[in-house]
Amino acid sequence: MRLIALVMAAFVVSGPAAAQDWQEYTSPDKSFTVMFPVAPQVQTTTYQVAAGRSVPARIYSARQNSGIFKVTVAELANTGLQENAVIDYAVKTVSEGGEVKVNFPHRIYQVYGRQLSILAKDGSRSTVAMFDHGGRLYQIEAKVLPGGNDTDLIRFQQSLIFDRDKVSNRSPDTIRAIKEACSGPAGTVPNNPAGLDDPRCKRQ
Repeated sequence: MRLIALVMAAFVVSGPAAAQDWQEYTSPDKSFTVMFPVAPQVQTTTYQVAAGRSVPARIYSARQNSGIFKVTVAELANTGLQENAVIDYAVKTVSEGGEVKVNFPHRIYQVYGRQLSILAKDGSRSTVAMFDHGGRLYQIEAKVLPGGNDTDLIRFQQSLIFDRDKVSNRSPDTIRAIKEACSGPAGTVPNNPAGLDDPRCKRQ
């Protein structure tokens, strides 16, 4: 799914100038790299990860033209919260007041999470992906106002990379089970599905 979106973005963005406007940003202590259109502002704050439960967090955000781009990293260590509860609450929070157009499993290499596409009442559009990984909630959001460039949504979300090779929030047995249970049209098996509800797993 990651490759498909990157290919789409490559066709939509024309010329080297568009790519040069964006810059790589790395947070060594939070173990991720992402592309921002301009240097982000960094804010230390708290973030609600469950009803009545806030944890220390850091938010990286930038604005350009009609776009708002944000990465939130919330500390989950020692909270005792299960991944499903954290992700479900994150989905509920970011989609409140909007219409969820897409809610699919998502994957960055072997780090598994979810991705959403949301249409707000004011006509703005957002893409969001969230991952419970390494004792943290990583949430990447891109929002464009009406008339904004949808390509920026794809470019930003798909630029997120977690540091350190061979990291995963799934065991080898779980990954193998997802692959074995996922069957596409005519019994074909999609390459590296993101989860059992990956739309590519459903027979047509």
